[in-house]
Amino acid sequence: MTVEIDPAVKAIIASWSGPVRNAALEVRSLIYDTATTLPQVGILCEMLKWNQPAYLTNQTKAGTTIRLGETRDGTRLGLYVHCQTSLVNTFQSHYSDQLEFENKRAIILHPDVSQSLEPLRHCIALALTYHSSKVT
Repeated sequence: MTVEIDPAVKAIIASWSGPVRNAALEVRSLIYDTATTLPQVGILCEMLKWNQPAYLTNQTKAGTTIRLGETRDGTRLGLYVHCQTSLVNTFQSHYSDQLEFENKRAIILHPDVSQSLEPLRHCIALALTYHSSKVT
């Protein structure tokens, strides 16, 4: 897997509060690590969408876009997916007792994401392969 990085992403993440920034860097690393285990992802593109870090499988079109964003109150991190997918429902069916959700669009993470890494890894894999349906 190759990663295409937009330097503006680092600037956005750096502008977030310390705890949220640290959580974002940890989740960003988890996205990269997860993508490397999924050959169908191909090149993972990192860019800004709606002024948020976004991760796309532009080459293979295997997945849907994942975005990271600071919550409105600036205390937590959101991992957003397209609201017209069934992903958040799928995430909830697996992890409703372990993760917090916002409507049909996001997993809401507290700054200490270390306790949620394995559920997050699975949710990220589901998003990165949403169109290829190779992960369940």
